[in-house]
Amino acid sequence: MIKTVGLLKRRRGMTVQAFRDYYESTHRVIGEKYLSGHACRYMRRFLNPTSDGNAATFGEDGDFDVILEIWYPDKAAFEAVRERLAAPEAAAEVLADELKLFDRDRNRFFTLSESVSDLPG
Repeated sequence: MIKTVGLLKRRRGMTVQAFRDYYESTHRVIGEKYLSGHACRYMRRFLNPTSDGNAATFGEDGDFDVILEIWYPDKAAFEAVRERLAAPEAAAEVLADELKLFDRDRNRFFTLSESVSDLPG
């Protein structure tokens, strides 16, 4: 299993709700178009403010608004998506939509290896 994680920030001037609505109604669909048939999971984890209103990692001045996770069953699937997204039409479509949604200079992406501890109940 290969996983990629993105820490993504909405573009300046976009409200949290507008960001979430656009992501789920439009950008998600574009992602699914290129990930389908290769990735096995495409998850968005939207950050919520803490109960005390702490905005350290949330809000207009926070670092990120969503944690993106994409899971691939193997390296071949991961490479197939990379190749698919590198095609000129795909790259142009994704870029045009990202410019409507993200502060791309603040986004960060990682490929992960995991270690899991099974804890007693």
